[in-house]
Parts: sequence; structure tokens; C-alpha cells
Amino acid sequence: MQAAKVTRLIALCLAGTILMTEPSFAKKEEPVKAGSFAGAYLAGRIAASDNNVDLAISYFKQALGFEPDNVSMQQDMLLTLLSAGEFKDAVKQAKRLKDNPDVERYVRLTLASDAFIRKNYITAKSELKFSEPSDMDTLSSGLLGAWATFGRGNTTGAVEDVKKLLGPVWYDLFLSYHMALMSDLAGHRDDAEKYYKQALNDQQGGAAAPDTYERIIVSYASFELRNNKRDEALATLRDGEKMLTGRDALKNIRQRVEEGGSLDMLIKTPQEGAGEVFYDLGTAINRGGAEAFARIFLQLDEALRPHNDATLFQLADISSKLEENERAIDIYQEIPVKSPYYRDAELRLALILADTGKSDESIRHLSALETDYPEDQRISMAMTGVYMQEKSYDKAAAVMDRAIARIPHLEKENWLMLYQRGMAEERLKEWDKAEPDFRKALELYPNQPQVLNYLGYSLIDRNEKLDEALNMVKKAAELRAQDGYIVDSLGWAYYKLGRYDEAVKTLENAIKLRPEDATINDHLGDAYWMVGRKLEATFQWNHAIAGKPEPEELAKIQEKLKSGLKTPTAEKGTEKTPEKTDNTKH
Repeated sequence: MQAAKVTRLIALCLAGTILMTEPSFAKKEEPVKAGSFAGAYLAGRIAASDNNVDLAISYFKQALGFEPDNVSMQQDMLLTLLSAGEFKDAVKQAKRLKDNPDVERYVRLTLASDAFIRKNYITAKSELKFSEPSDMDTLSSGLLGAWATFGRGNTTGAVEDVKKLLGPVWYDLFLSYHMALMSDLAGHRDDAEKYYKQALNDQQGGAAAPDTYERIIVSYASFELRNNKRDEALATLRDGEKMLTGRDALKNIRQRVEEGGSLDMLIKTPQEGAGEVFYDLGTAINRGGAEAFARIFLQLDEALRPHNDATLFQLADISSKLEENERAIDIYQEIPVKSPYYRDAELRLALILADTGKSDESIRHLSALETDYPEDQRISMAMTGVYMQEKSYDKAAAVMDRAIARIPHLEKENWLMLYQRGMAEERLKEWDKAEPDFRKALELYPNQPQVLNYLGYSLIDRNEKLDEALNMVKKAAELRAQDGYIVDSLGWAYYKLGRYDEAVKTLENAIKLRPEDATINDHLGDAYWMVGRKLEATFQWNHAIAGKPEPEELAKIQEKLKSGLKTPTAEKGTEKTPEKTDNTKH
């Protein structure tokens, strides 16, 4: 069984699918003393490529001790310091590289941020001059420069600076938003309303930069509340929830306003305005493969606006994506209870704790969340997933019993809760409860592949309703033809029915999709043996062992390598349980 990545665990949980996975432990490495520049530099580069920024900094410091004037080393040190949020040291490093064109963007942005913090707005603007600016450089330096102009007291000139920024169409959302923020802060009410509406109407830009669009929604709602327009503010938040579905922070803010609460201005100083520039652009580029660059922008925001909850939430999310579990845990724990991001942060924190082997601590967090937010089904599903991972099936079923009992009328979206409870009940050998839950899940969500797969395979394993069961697994494999685990289930179903030639063909397809999976290699080995391809069977079993199966499965595979499989009849007594082929753990 493969250990799932924490990012996938979180993403699927928050999307409504719980993963069960082996824990993946992040080891905290201590630097060793390097004997040369080359050794320290290479060790630092490896640590940096593994996103272990603290270890990288330690080695880079050693490398600079050998060659303090090495420019390439200084560049790597600057980027790593920024990634780690070591802003004061990054400023010192940036000053040494001020005339180096290779890292001009990061030098300029770092020194400008330092000038904003010191409220030296003239210096801030002077630092924002790029020799060969990209579109991103033009936008970031232009918006930051406008906030520097604002800081000098020229509020009208700041807006004019933004208007002069020319670039691609994707600039528009950011330009409108920051003109709205400046006008709002300056007390120019009519202009603020005009620019806020301009930004909100740019739904195409909002779809491309949803985190910025969320900020626009909240900032405009705050503007409306401060101008005695509570009903309008609530309408803005409700419309925002429709546009940006699944945003827990927006929901929490809307509920706060419904209860009579207020919303502070998001931006109260030019320094915070500069931080918002980094937040908007950092979240906009935070896509697959660009997390390290996005983090630098967000760390600059954190330097300008320490402890900003939205920024912390984004930084923790990036750390989890980069598998920096301990760093993600630390950052999530900084988000205060009153923050609209708190519930999501605690949920993600709990999942990371479970993924790193701290299930008891994870359950403590989830239990507290369930008490505070009993209506949030994600919490119940997450807790069930953790209990299933720990094989505490009775506790998993009990959590789902409570959660399902709170739902007056089951809808299509509730299929997963029934599926989870059904799995727990099946593991508890309570088939009389499990089968109705699986069938109810299919009633709510007909042809749901995971449910078809699990129910069909379980029926085959029980030697019940075999025609219906095989059709279910076939349908699941047809719907998820590229899912190696579901294709494996179909192959293993053929095997258990004694249809070994079909099992071989299907399992060979599964192994093409998941060549390193221990379970699929084990299954294919069994099928090869039954059709007389014994040499190939031993190869697959050895490959299964290389995939690091669970201890009890390892023992079974080693016994097969020693003694083989006797006959199809003899094998029937030792066939694997559905747990081996449960695709939900992958």
C-alpha cells in the first residue's frame, strides 16, 4: 500500500472524499559540518530542492563561511531566506546583491518592502525600478509604487499611478481592486464604490484569481457595512458564495454579519496595501509547480503584515503541498480562533497530524471541531477517515451514525457518508447494516464508481448475488478505466470467480496503470500462477515485496514464494479480504 501525500488527503477530504493512508513521517534533519565549500553548497542545494529551507540555510551559511564573496551562493541564500520568512537576514543579503541582475526581482521587492516597513516611501518607490521587467514585474512594481505615492500623502496621485499601468487584460482585476482600496482608505466614497463594482464585475478575472476575488468581496462588504448598508453587504457576501463555491471563510464572514457583526477595513495603511499586493499576486501564481515562488511573495506580505490570518492560511497550505508537514502544523496553529479561516485551518491541521502518525492528536482537534460545528459534515468525514486509518471501525461507524442522524433529508451529496459508514460496518462484519448503506448511497448517487466497486467486490467475496456483483465491478471499471485500483478490483473479482484468463488480462491492464503498487503486483502473481505462468508469478510477487506491503501481507507473499499456490480450490481458503483491494486508501 502506498502512503498518500498529505496534500491529496486534505484536498480530497475538503472536496468530500476521505482518504485512508499510511502515515508519512517528516524527519527533522540536523546539518552536519561540511569540510568544503562544494560539500556545503551541494548539501544546501539538495535540501532546498527538497523544500527543507531551514536545513538549506544552515548549509548555505557554512558554504558562505568558505567563500563569502561567491555570488551564486549569495543568490541561493537570498531566495532561501525569503522562502523561510527570515526577512531581516534577507534584507542584509539583498543589499549585497543590489547590482546583480540575476536576482533583481527579489532584491528590489525585498528592499522596497523594507522601506515600506520603515515608512520611507521615497526609497520604496526608488527601489522599484527593473531593467527588463516582465508583466508580473510591471504590475507588482507599479502597484507597490502607487502605494508608496499614497504613503507620501498623495492619494489622488496614487490612483493615477495605477491608471497609468498598461498591460494584459489580466491586470484589470488587480488594478480595479487596488484603486478601490486606495479610494476607500482616502475616504473618497464614490470612487471607492465605482472601483469595487468594477472589480466585482470582472468575473473572468475573479475565476482566474479566486483568492483576490474573495478579498474584493469581503472588502466591498466591509465598505457597505461602514456606510450603513447591511442588507447590501449581506447580498454581496451571498453572491460571492455563489461565485466562489466551497469557501468556508466567506460563509463564516456572512454568518458573522447576519448575527449583527461588523467587518473591519482590510487595508488601513500603505504598508498593508503593499502587503495586499504581494498577497494578491502570490495567490494568483500559486499553482502546480509555482508554490516556491508564490511563497516568496506571501512571505514578503507576512513581513509587511505580521500574523495576517489570510496570509498564514496560504503559507500553511503551500507548506503542506510541499510536504513540509511540521512547518504547516506550526503555521496553522498561529491562526486565531476568531479568524474566519480558523475552522478550515483546524481541519487541515488535523488531517496533517493524522498523516504524520499523530492520530490521537488529530482526533482531539476533530472532536473539538465537531462539538463547535456539529453541522459541518467535512469534520465528521475527516474523523471517520482517521478512525478507519487506525482500524477503529466501531468508532468510525459511531461518528457517521451521529452525523447522518443530524441530516433531516439525505441528498445526493450525502452518498459519501453512507459509503464511509458502510465500509466501517463491513470491516466490523456487520453486513446486514453495510449492504443497505451501500445501496442507499447508490440510490442517492446512481453508478458512483467507488460504491459500485466496493459493494460489487464485497458481494463476490461473500459469494452472493454474483451476476449483479460482477456487473457492478465491471461498471465501475468502465467508468474509471484509468483507475488502476478499480481495474485491479475487477481483475481480482475474476480471479475469485475462477475466471483466471480474464483475471490475467485485466490485472495486466491494472499493473500498467499502477506498476509499483504492491497489492496489484501480488494479485497478478496469483493469477499468473493459476494459469501456469509460474516464473512470471514469482517475479510479480518479488515486485510486490519491493512495493512494501503491510506486514501481514508480506508474510503471505513470502509463503507463496516459498511454497507457491496449491490449486484453485486450496487457494479459496486463503484469498485476500476486501481491505487489500479497497481503492479508497490510495
